[in-house]
Amino acid sequence: MKKLLTIASVAALGLGLAACDSAQENAVENQADAVENQADAQADAMRDAAEGTATEAAVDAKADAVEATGEAKADALEDKADKMDSAPN
Repeated sequence: MKKLLTIASVAALGLGLAACDSAQENAVENQADAVENQADAQADAMRDAAEGTATEAAVDAKADAVEATGEAKADALEDKADKMDSAPN
């Protein structure tokens, strides 16, 4: 539920700022969202598959790493998009 509220808040904020962004910047931001969503989905699938098994704790740790890696990649893309916003036209 917390993740859903966060996504909804970010989406609402993004819509408000989208009018100020270039198409290229928006594309990079969309790519960042897709990277993070894919990592979250992969981690969730890993956790679901390991639930109730002897390897559940180890898989959970790997899933956390997948999420962290996806978030880091998404953050790097967001930084790239922010630099596009501040770059002179």
